[in-house]
Amino acid sequence: MEISGLLLMIVISLTGFSGSRSWAARLKIEPMVKGCTSIIDWARHRKRRREDIKKDNNNGDLCVGAEEQILGSNQPDIDDCVVGDNQDEEGEAMVEVSPSDDETGDGNESSWSMDCSTVVRVKTLHISSPILAAKSPFFYKLFSNGMRESEQRHVTLRINASEEAALMELLNFMYSNALTASQAPQLLDVLMAADKFEVASCMRYCSRQLRNLSMTPESALLYLELPSSVLMAEAVQPLTDAAKQYLAARYKDMTKFHEEVMALPLAGIEAILSSDDLQVASEDAVYDFVLKWARVQYPRLEERREVLGARLARYIRFPYMTCRKLKKVLTCTDFEHDAASKLVLEALFFKGEPPHRQRTLAAEESATSNRRFVERAYKYRPVKVVEFELPRQQCVVYLDLKREECTNLFPSGRVYSQAFHLGGQGFFLSAHCNMDQQSSFHCFGLFLGMQEKGIG
Repeated sequence: MEISGLLLMIVISLTGFSGSRSWAARLKIEPMVKGCTSIIDWARHRKRRREDIKKDNNNGDLCVGAEEQILGSNQPDIDDCVVGDNQDEEGEAMVEVSPSDDETGDGNESSWSMDCSTVVRVKTLHISSPILAAKSPFFYKLFSNGMRESEQRHVTLRINASEEAALMELLNFMYSNALTASQAPQLLDVLMAADKFEVASCMRYCSRQLRNLSMTPESALLYLELPSSVLMAEAVQPLTDAAKQYLAARYKDMTKFHEEVMALPLAGIEAILSSDDLQVASEDAVYDFVLKWARVQYPRLEERREVLGARLARYIRFPYMTCRKLKKVLTCTDFEHDAASKLVLEALFFKGEPPHRQRTLAAEESATSNRRFVERAYKYRPVKVVEFELPRQQCVVYLDLKREECTNLFPSGRVYSQAFHLGGQGFFLSAHCNMDQQSSFHCFGLFLGMQEKGIG
């Protein structure tokens, strides 16, 4: 346990709000203990994420008691400790975090999950209830819930030392609508404090400031791995959307950053797989990558099945996988058999739909987060194959190319289909735009190619 500082009492006057009721907030600063760190320290030591991070720093106590004494018996009276001669002027605004519970307690302390008994420092602040209540539903409930008509004017808030700076910034914002913090680590700490205190305006401010900063893979992952209560906040959605878009754009060619992508946590993989613009050969390649990543990150079969079934399967677009690969899905032990059967059956039903119906299903899902019927920009275009066994083994292969796609091949472009198989041999279709060497005219052609044995 690291303890810094001495017992310290600071009184700041925040009166001067005409007609307001003055309250005294005592801020108890707890010593630094393992697990009670800032958001950046917490992220720096984070391990692989298998599910949404919970509030592991959900610490502190809130005490509201009619007989609470702000100062000890050997301390001067609080009125003698007010900073400044003019009581009508607002002082510096400072306070700390509180949980997002509807209950403020029945006079006893309600813990945030950490039991820290040693108080390093104590700050006593005068606060204006109308200002805080106007910005925070938490404080509104606190000041109006059972104490409006009482003589109680004391609130004790217990926090960890690492949260002090963020909480002071938060109260400053509630008085001035501005922050002095401008760097990502400090803004994230204030964002966490604003979430606990239910100060939505500060959350929006922090989210906007963070979006204006340069994004990096580390910062993007940090935004996506915030505690689930923060991620669900409407004010944070633009920030997480920007982080997802950044990761999807940076790693759209997964083969170029293979090792880097393989080391990403679950939140990063989800962001990449949700993109329509992945530069992948086919959806078969996406499926193979997901299995490879899951086996590396989650060696235990039970955990791997849970992650694949509950988190990653929704991002694999099974309807665009080849039938050959779908057969392998049915026998893959990484998926629960019932779940795999459902995914394959859904994919086959989609493949059996006429093209106009497929486009309708894709359009219906394009506006949602579930985009399993939306085709990606594959390097190898999907084909529809109808196989016949009689009177002889044969197949009919359909490759859809729009007019504009053919136009875009000019002057020397090529597009290839996914492989299909007949009699154990792999084939593919291709469309080329070439210049005839003799006539110097451009020509367009469709071709059937044969794979070498063992490929595909």
